[in-house]
Amino acid sequence: MAWVTGLYLAYLFLPMGLLLVGSFGDAWFNTLLPTGLTGKWYTAVWDDRTFQRAFRVSLQVAVATCAITAAVGLPLAYAIYRTASRGVRAMARVVYLLPIAVPPLVLAFGFVLVFSSDELPYLGSIWVLIGGHVVLTLPYLLQTLVGDMRHLNLAELESAAESLGAGFARSFIDIVVPALRHSLASGLIMVAALSIGEFQLSNLVAGFLTRPYPVVLLQAFYGATGFACAATVILLVLALAAAVGGALTVRGAAAARSVAA
Repeated sequence: MAWVTGLYLAYLFLPMGLLLVGSFGDAWFNTLLPTGLTGKWYTAVWDDRTFQRAFRVSLQVAVATCAITAAVGLPLAYAIYRTASRGVRAMARVVYLLPIAVPPLVLAFGFVLVFSSDELPYLGSIWVLIGGHVVLTLPYLLQTLVGDMRHLNLAELESAAESLGAGFARSFIDIVVPALRHSLASGLIMVAALSIGEFQLSNLVAGFLTRPYPVVLLQAFYGATGFACAATVILLVLALAAAVGGALTVRGAAAARSVAA
């Protein structure tokens, strides 16, 4: 089955390779590969104020999304984990996974209807954009945290802490949070990667001055091909860095669990 794996990898990496080649090509018109060699497109992207603003917006949204999902997701995941009823846990899982099942366009239309009303005229603000990203990414963090809680024997650690006189707050801060640090870190890296690359919801709810990087990137393909390729490669590098960071964090978490065992 090696040839199947090879075909899959070629199908996966060939478009990325063409983007990389195109980003250094001087011109690319109706040919398989570009002509010429230049690095001017990366300089053009760096100097473009629209992309500078979009890059800052994407970073701001990603950081805010990570902070909010961590503040909401950690206690929510713990509450789901400690719920005694299996039926309640199953229902909670269905509810928090709904944003994954529902297409982002459906959520975006809902945001448009709610935040373009006279009572809530906030459509186009960065906070609506952040709220949409939180809704879309929170399920991934919850899934990571709840899944790891089942393998860490937190109940036994908390019982030991309670026997030593620790209250709920002290036990949560000193036992639960440190035990989940690797899971939280890997989940937040995933949240950041999803937020930076999110397009469908962002394209509908972002304002002119709050357009994130992927939305502005789409418009680049109506201009110079090399410029669009260079801008896309930058986004791919960010995604790759997030993926590598997530893999290293997961590896650290697995090593920590093996040492604890």
